[in-house]
Amino acid sequence: MTFFFLPDFRKRYRFISSEPVHEIHMKFSRWKKIWEEARRRLMLLPPRILRQEQAFEAILNHSSPQVEILLPAGPEEKRIHRKFFFFIQRQRSLHVALLIVETVLLPISGLMALLPGPNIFFGILALIMFAHWRGLRGINRLAGKKICFRPSPLLQEWADALEKGQEAGYADLLSRIEKEYDLPNLRKVLYR
Repeated sequence: MTFFFLPDFRKRYRFISSEPVHEIHMKFSRWKKIWEEARRRLMLLPPRILRQEQAFEAILNHSSPQVEILLPAGPEEKRIHRKFFFFIQRQRSLHVALLIVETVLLPISGLMALLPGPNIFFGILALIMFAHWRGLRGINRLAGKKICFRPSPLLQEWADALEKGQEAGYADLLSRIEKEYDLPNLRKVLYR
């Protein structure tokens, strides 16, 4: 599995992995209809968010003490380490805040069970909470690993095109990156 730390079209960095997007698996036979509907709706999250959450989750299965991350070739190593450190800290804070809000909302969504039909609100919130919890665990594990950045000339072309504002070449560059690194639908993650 390969990890990437790339800027999107707004020049905000995203952490993604080469692992394909997959559904979150939870087994609840009693409430199967609710969970299936909630899981289907969770997959409708923007790819930018979904891919990043799944990359954080993938770290949980990464047994090596060192994580290799591909990125554009340009930035100095000390600068990119600092940028990545602050990115991880910001993501950790965001995940903790989201989990606190979701914990407060979970009992309220449980009251929706009084309405007729399955309580999809509770199911979706529980799955999002589960995804954020797994993401936070992955972020904490990633923060404890040795990070090795490996520059890529192809990813540097993407960063250069962003810097110069060459929107006409975005589609071609992204399709080349998708093929080179086996990253399907990267366009949805990095460009609108």
